[in-house]
Amino acid sequence: MSSALAQQGSDGAPVAAATLPRDLSPWGMFMQADMIVKAVMIGLAFATLVTCIVCLSKTIELIGARRSVGRALRALAAARNMDQAVRAVRDGPVARLLDGAVAELDLSTDRMDCDGIKARIVSRLQQIEAAAGRRMAFGTGVLATIGATGPFVGLFGTVWGIMNSFIGISKSQTTNLAVVAPGIAEALLATALGLVAAIPAVVIYNLFARQIGSFRALLGEGSSEIARLVGRDLDGGMIAGKPRLAAAE
Repeated sequence: MSSALAQQGSDGAPVAAATLPRDLSPWGMFMQADMIVKAVMIGLAFATLVTCIVCLSKTIELIGARRSVGRALRALAAARNMDQAVRAVRDGPVARLLDGAVAELDLSTDRMDCDGIKARIVSRLQQIEAAAGRRMAFGTGVLATIGATGPFVGLFGTVWGIMNSFIGISKSQTTNLAVVAPGIAEALLATALGLVAAIPAVVIYNLFARQIGSFRALLGEGSSEIARLVGRDLDGGMIAGKPRLAAAE
């Protein structure tokens, strides 16, 4: 009967047998964990929260931007010149492309070569397109960081928990599994949280990378439409809605 409560130590003295904690739920293991392991778990939980926030906000931003670009592309396709395009597209990423093209046309004079004007406008459109892509990608870098570091942070918690388990074995001078089981369970929970934080972050980052690439492709279509409208106006002897004097001569 007493064998369930005590066991003989290496020197023949009875050693109290450790009993497993009643609460082996994730919350119970968290509350019984070492402070370092707790800090690791809290950090990983915060990283998971950040992933959810970035996912929600970036999804809303991408949906709105893609719809705006889609409407603008349809308006550009229906426009016959830059003036009509500027009146049809008032806001959004494509409106910034139009503003850049109009600004370059305003800086141009009627004595300048049309090919040079077109080349400068294309260069300006490429810069605006790249800036829009960078703005859309802002915030996704944290997902890559979480995905890359999450498993290693969880592994650190695992190593620390197992180290404490071995220290418990040394202090109790017993190899009873009940002595090391709580620490090992806490360590494995830290590993699990590391994977929970890392796997969604990697998946969401890859998804956003593809969607941002698609968004930039749509902006490229907008740039091409604007370049065609500009070329049509210039070949027709117009600069920003005004006749080219050189063409008139």
